[in-house]
Amino acid sequence: MPKNPLRFGLSLDPDVAHANDSARLASAAEEAGLDYLAVQDHPYQAGHLDSWTWLTHLAGQTRRIGFMTDVADMQLRPPAMLAKAALTFNRLHHGRLALGVGGGAFADGIAAMGGTRRSNRDMVTYTEEALQVLQPALAGDFVRLHGAQHRIEGYQAGPAAAVPVPVWLGAQGPRMLAVTGGYADGWISPLNIYVKPDEVPAKQKIIDEAARAAGRDPATIRRVYNVIGMIGPARGVPGLSGGVEQWADTLADWSTRLGFDTFIFWPVAESQSQLELFAGEVVPAVRERVAR
Repeated sequence: MPKNPLRFGLSLDPDVAHANDSARLASAAEEAGLDYLAVQDHPYQAGHLDSWTWLTHLAGQTRRIGFMTDVADMQLRPPAMLAKAALTFNRLHHGRLALGVGGGAFADGIAAMGGTRRSNRDMVTYTEEALQVLQPALAGDFVRLHGAQHRIEGYQAGPAAAVPVPVWLGAQGPRMLAVTGGYADGWISPLNIYVKPDEVPAKQKIIDEAARAAGRDPATIRRVYNVIGMIGPARGVPGLSGGVEQWADTLADWSTRLGFDTFIFWPVAESQSQLELFAGEVVPAVRERVAR
């Protein structure tokens, strides 16, 4: 059973061909009462908008809804500059950012843009050190780190955040999950087609044990599940498919049994009608079931 309040969001397609549709969906999601708009970060994709520029544009078109990077690639967005961008965003848009970060899933894409090609082990080290830069920088502290993958000579971070910026780490393997438990404010699970529900308890256990070993309360770590699928009769679609009741029962089960407190919906088609079903029918039904 999650200790944090339930939250729900919608993933927006950053493809330039769908930019106008995504902007309309952002406004509709806010009107429907969702908590987050989430944007993936794959800048080496030629057809993708830059996620930071896109988020800033969308934030200017909305008033209340939160934004989530799902997840920012820290190998292409070094942590000191990433903190600067996040603090600026939060200052300009009244604390509406949850900073989802990751070590970078695609070494070829990172190298293609001039980043360093790292082994998986070095990527984990890079991420752990990056969080040791990112967290104090977001707090407006003085940052210095001489590590295996980072050398920060001495940086006075700012501007100070009126509202703290949470850092949620995208992780799947055991070492990255342990980094999540040790340092991050939340875990962002990959899509339910990549981390299947029956794999979740073992991953949650790694996070919890690492948190306790670091002297942290695991209950304070938010748990986010990216859920792809379609609400309604469908065949051959990836992820979760079925009617409103099946979606409500499934997400409530994943919350109470698996411990997720935040769900980001990735509709596979018919995004406007799927948003209406999700926000208008699935979300209130999940809240009711979990509360009961």
